[in-house]
Amino acid sequence: QVQLVESGGGLVQPGGSLRLSCAASGRTLSDYAMAWFRQAPGKEREFVAGISWSGLSTHYADFVNGRFTISRDNAKNTLYLQVNNLEPEDTAVYFCAAATHHYGPTMAPGGMDYWGPGTLVTVSS
Repeated sequence: QVQLVESGGGLVQPGGSLRLSCAASGRTLSDYAMAWFRQAPGKEREFVAGISWSGLSTHYADFVNGRFTISRDNAKNTLYLQVNNLEPEDTAVYFCAAATHHYGPTMAPGGMDYWGPGTLVTVSS
């Protein structure tokens, strides 16, 4: 199985940017479709972005609205999420997740096989 660890979260002002990373170990990242999810306090976990096994296909939640970019470097076994123009509503714990057989325009949490512990993003002035 694969182990996932996120990094790159922190406190940022509205309009700021962050680059989240998800390092994989134990298995090669190219064995999995990958996704980012987030969970705000008191809310359900929601899909943010997904990327296919090769990285040639990506999907985003509507609320992203062109502000986030998901990418992967299979040679480095790392997944990324560049988040720009952050808003206070983006405050959440961001999770990366891996799926052996699940990929599509909206990836469901229940379809993911492995999860990282999450990294907290706080957007506040």
